Amino acid sequence: LPSGVFVYNHRLKLLEDIRSGLFTLLWRQIQAIRQYGEDCDAVFAIGDVIVLVGAYLSGKPYMAFTSSSSAYYENRMKFDLLTNWLLKSDRCRQIFTRDRYTAQMLNQQGYHQAICVGLPAMDALELTGKDLPLLPNLPFVALLPGSRLPESSTNFQLLLDLVIATIPLFPNGIQFCAAVTPNLCLPDPTGTIPIQQLAAQCGWQYQAPGYLTHPQYQIKLHCIYDAFADILYQCDLVVGMAGAAIEQAVGLGKPVIQIPGAGPQFTYTFAEAQMRLLGSSVQTIGTQPATAETIVLAAQAIHRTLENPQYLEQCRANGLERIGTAGGGAAMARIFAKEFLKTDLS
Repeated sequence: LPSGVFVYNHRLKLLEDIRSGLFTLLWRQIQAIRQYGEDCDAVFAIGDVIVLVGAYLSGKPYMAFTSSSSAYYENRMKFDLLTNWLLKSDRCRQIFTRDRYTAQMLNQQGYHQAICVGLPAMDALELTGKDLPLLPNLPFVALLPGSRLPESSTNFQLLLDLVIATIPLFPNGIQFCAAVTPNLCLPDPTGTIPIQQLAAQCGWQYQAPGYLTHPQYQIKLHCIYDAFADILYQCDLVVGMAGAAIEQAVGLGKPVIQIPGAGPQFTYTFAEAQMRLLGSSVQTIGTQPATAETIVLAAQAIHRTLENPQYLEQCRANGLERIGTAGGGAAMARIFAKEFLKTDLS
């Protein structure tokens, strides 16, 4: 779909989705749900009202993980009428929320089966053991340009400018590592390495097997596509233009600096909502697509943040509160299996 499913940021994109066959797609999905529903005993629904409608139309009992909803957004929890009806249906046996605050709010409003057992996104952070080329005793900043092309390419070029703006603020040195999508690092069908072209456009030079240098600065930027969790665990700070990756960083107790881009996903609207969701761990620099001034302010924010040990400790506590630790996916599976499969997975 043209919106990339991010109509929250660009409401007019919904019209483009409709013209591109949104309703036809939904109808086919409903037909598929009904077909598969005949052979299943229960449904686990993850997402918003569309997914809940699908679970209900299956005709089977279901559990729901309201992954996109949180009371942190507006300090309250209010669903639309249809979502409210679907979650309070007798066939909805359990509601899982992404945080304890939301579960508390829902239970106060009569959703007595709402619980929080953790955010499954944290389960995906599996260390690879890859040896990151890091120097000891130097601050380590992770760069997350996102994973959706072509947006991540534009974001990556902004982050290259940020690296240059940050270096002078750390006379004793600082190191960066970019966690990028494989589509940027690996050769395309023509043999071209996209990240090499992006770097050249910004005055950087590509060196195999995946790092960039700049002729005017003593800096080596490593670009890695297969060690995301390792980078997150080892970094001291994250500069991100992404969604779920930022949530994972906050969950690990990392401070995050966001720079709004041109979208379609990572706009100021998205970044501001994510800041409300994730709390004090996240700072958003600027309210418009990043400019040269935004980059300078972001570089200053990196320096200010890394020099504030009290704030860094606060980020660790905030991460536990807003996201929590790993294990949410397994906990949901155990509850689902015990209810519908009469099986104990513990």
